[in-house]
Amino acid sequence: MRLTYSGLTSTDEKGSLATMQNGISAQLARAAEAAKGFMPAPEGLALYDTAAAYARRGPVAEIGTYCGKSTIYLAAAARDAGQVVITVDHHRGSEENQPGWEYHDPGLVDPDVAGLWRTPLGMLFIDGGHTDAAATADYEGWAPWVASGGALAIHDVFPDPADGGQAPYRIYLRAMRSGAFTEVRVQGSLRVLERTGTGIG
Repeated sequence: MRLTYSGLTSTDEKGSLATMQNGISAQLARAAEAAKGFMPAPEGLALYDTAAAYARRGPVAEIGTYCGKSTIYLAAAARDAGQVVITVDHHRGSEENQPGWEYHDPGLVDPDVAGLWRTPLGMLFIDGGHTDAAATADYEGWAPWVASGGALAIHDVFPDPADGGQAPYRIYLRAMRSGAFTEVRVQGSLRVLERTGTGIG
């Protein structure tokens, strides 16, 4: 199977695009691997590829930064494209990072930035809060800013509830049902959609 998006063509092997020939540098790949976070390397490389393909259309925004693991992938591609990355996090961590939850990290210490935003985005990466309210707010606040032909990437999309939370999956389904986005890539729990219509559903 061959996939083409935004002028980039690559061979698809079991649902994922092969790494582009001008991939992330070994130094930055090592930095990303060493950073604290929950982004598997194949998904991080898919983020890099997506940002490299779409950053020409506008800035890259990341909702849910945590400790910056995915930011390294995004920033490496954006830098190569002469573009910027804007990262947004409330710096308290997602719900699962709060006291009493499995991933609480006491080393990490507001909020409606989307309401202030007015610039079309070449790429939007949503990996913020994983409650329905938080994921819906991220989608409704930021997805309208994805430029025509731009990318919407959503992390932690698990169709099977046994694999993970359902809020990211529900905003993914909403985007797909809206008719405004077309899926162009799947890598693990990462879904990459391209804006092909208007609205957000």
